[in-house]
Amino acid sequence: MTESNFTIGFIGLGLIGGSIAKGIRRVFPNYTLIGMDENPDTIKSALEEGIIDSVATDCKTDFADCNYVFLCAPVQYNVMYLKDLKESINKDCILTDVGSVKEEIHLKIEELGMEECFIGGHPMVGSEKAGFSFSSDRLVENAYYFITPTKKISEQRVKEFTNFIEELGALTIILDYKQHDAYTAAISHVPHIIAAELVHIVSNMDTDDGILKQLAAGGFKDITRIASSSPVVWEQISLSNKKNIKELLKKAQNHLGYVIAALDMEDREYLNNYFKEAGEYRDSVPDSAVGLIQKSYEIFIDIPDEPGTIATTTTLLALNNVSIKNIGIIHNREFEEGVLKIMLYDDESAKKATKILRDKNYTVYERK
Repeated sequence: MTESNFTIGFIGLGLIGGSIAKGIRRVFPNYTLIGMDENPDTIKSALEEGIIDSVATDCKTDFADCNYVFLCAPVQYNVMYLKDLKESINKDCILTDVGSVKEEIHLKIEELGMEECFIGGHPMVGSEKAGFSFSSDRLVENAYYFITPTKKISEQRVKEFTNFIEELGALTIILDYKQHDAYTAAISHVPHIIAAELVHIVSNMDTDDGILKQLAAGGFKDITRIASSSPVVWEQISLSNKKNIKELLKKAQNHLGYVIAALDMEDREYLNNYFKEAGEYRDSVPDSAVGLIQKSYEIFIDIPDEPGTIATTTTLLALNNVSIKNIGIIHNREFEEGVLKIMLYDDESAKKATKILRDKNYTVYERK
């Protein structure tokens, strides 16, 4: 199969679908890409940027010539498209998805007898921002990408698809779909729910003049950043993986019960071990890995409260071709060292900025 006659379809061109499409356009510029999305502005942008070659309006007919079809809509919407796609895709087409829950779509694939053409997929990438405008041609690069093949698809087709994903720069991991859902519940789904609950705790305690909203800036906002993710996406994820999520939430509930009991009994040993074990495991998580929850690249700097100091700092970085994503003064430094927070676009920029500033005798703290 040559580049000139390889066709890939996309149903959904949001953050993930748009990023994969952009990555394919960068690595395989001669592939033909067909896109379908309910947002007309997304389709317009994808066409204007040359990411897709044509627009699909009916999944019953418009993906008939595709070699691959990526389902990139929210989880439950992807399942709804399967029946129509069964009637239209050719026998050699590989159908895949990018959903962070796999059981529901795998069960529907089995029900429809489509196991010989389906390979589940899930790139471990994301952002609190959604939509095509936030997509990137390198979002999946150096990121883990789960592959969940059915039991009936051939090893050759799995190898072919895995090689394709690796050509985009991703690091593939082949898993059973049930195992996948248990893992993602622990490392992504439950953390999102807990982050949302932390926000609710503060929101419910806040005063009419919003004093807690002001005090919570800084560390609290960072640890709850993922609570800003799309409510539609997380409603569907929560319901699609509810068994695993409920099991882990019940365990968390039990653990918090032990903490409450330790507080009642003033059990210093239990509380010390509770925080110690959590800290040790957290510190053992590699900084270099790309996980499901997008990492932020931030540095914190001590600067005096004097006119022009912020301008001097940012100008120094600009003169050295370091682009700043965001900048702000940290008033609540309970969880952070440094007065000035600078957010960069990637790890390389953060390291470069740190070196530049330290060479000029700034005190710089890196996020750990």
